[in-house]
Amino acid sequence: MYNKVILVGNLVRDPETRFTPQGTQVATFSIAVNRVYKVGDEKKEEVSYFDIVVFGKQAEITSQYLGKGSSVLVDGRLNQRRWDDKETGQKRSKVEIVAEVVRFMSKKGQTQGGSHGSSEPEYSDSDFTPREVTEDDVPF
Repeated sequence: MYNKVILVGNLVRDPETRFTPQGTQVATFSIAVNRVYKVGDEKKEEVSYFDIVVFGKQAEITSQYLGKGSSVLVDGRLNQRRWDDKETGQKRSKVEIVAEVVRFMSKKGQTQGGSHGSSEPEYSDSDFTPREVTEDDVPF
């Protein structure tokens, strides 16, 4: 089985932080990811929103240094949570991305903020230019 997601987008709100009963920090936030495409000669754009969950030290750093509008690269996996709605008794589910890596991206013309001691490389949107996917790119 293969479950991998890589997204580049902007936070639509500040991260929310909580702790598990075992004391692990959890940060949740949503990102907006833009897709630009053409239909004939007409340029179209659509926006998709994704909920992100991150744990541990990365949750701490994410909560401390990211806010609404921040650009990020999220590398993680899809996860489906299921529960019974306490009000209606109906079964509910939600698909979210559990981030394994959250990379802060600078906006064009800006440098990275924060001094968390990370030596992570900086990225800009131009580093992630869409390209055509071929059969050789598919890992299976």
